Amino acid sequence: MIPGTFRNIIFLKHTMNSRIGKNVQILRLINYGRGMAQASQDSKEGWLSKLLVRRIEPTKEPHSRMLSDKDIIYELQTHNVKPDSRNNYLTNYENTVRLIESRKQELNTELVGSWTVEVGDMDQILNLWKHTGGFAGIDKANKLLANDKDYLKLEADRGSWLRSRHLQYLLSFSYWPQIALRKGDNIYEIRSYSLKPGTMIEWGNNWARAINYRRNNAEAFAGFFSQVGRLYNVHHIWCYKDLHSRKETRESAWRLPGWDECVAYTVPLIREMHSRILYPTKFSPTQ
Repeated sequence: MIPGTFRNIIFLKHTMNSRIGKNVQILRLINYGRGMAQASQDSKEGWLSKLLVRRIEPTKEPHSRMLSDKDIIYELQTHNVKPDSRNNYLTNYENTVRLIESRKQELNTELVGSWTVEVGDMDQILNLWKHTGGFAGIDKANKLLANDKDYLKLEADRGSWLRSRHLQYLLSFSYWPQIALRKGDNIYEIRSYSLKPGTMIEWGNNWARAINYRRNNAEAFAGFFSQVGRLYNVHHIWCYKDLHSRKETRESAWRLPGWDECVAYTVPLIREMHSRILYPTKFSPTQ
């Protein structure tokens, strides 16, 4: 016969051992589940890393250093012209381009493309310049042109034909194909995106993979993000033979496995976007 107190102690010990055993089993199950989840996550990361051409991890470096490799600044001028002054503007701007070309060696500046907007913001003209000396080169060029009487005269005359104008300094995405000037009869499309602040790295990671789906017809002309001016802006410029070619090229991209996923990942990053169809001016280096 076991005394009551001693019997209670044995019962309590048995109960505690039983609960500890169950807790150990539960803990083992939890750890096992965590291990499976981590393995699944590692597997997913490994699968994604194979798809990404270049993954950019968040660091303390400026986004521009991680997304762009070159010390080349692009200048995008947006000029809104009075409807009755388009021809005067184009003649004036062609003369401006010729003047800058004559001083190319000291200005380190060259025109990449000049386009009129035919679908989208009507009576609008875009001019894309390339500066090879970085921002120091831009400072130097601006000082030189500020003392050029012929340039100042052209600029003053041009002002009377404009409704408004806007300028952005851009950097090119490092994963985008190098800009190659086109010949022949082409149209261009500029797709401009306003991104949510803080999403530029994620955009770059997704498009480093997505651009590979848009190489079949060499339609990718240029990809930029804003550095000075309106921030968190992205501009993708595409080149097509005509509007029908644009339609077929875009539809063929949607038939490629993976393109829809890239679009699905980037859409939540966008605050606003718009598309414009561009025709090259006769003096545009790219046609």
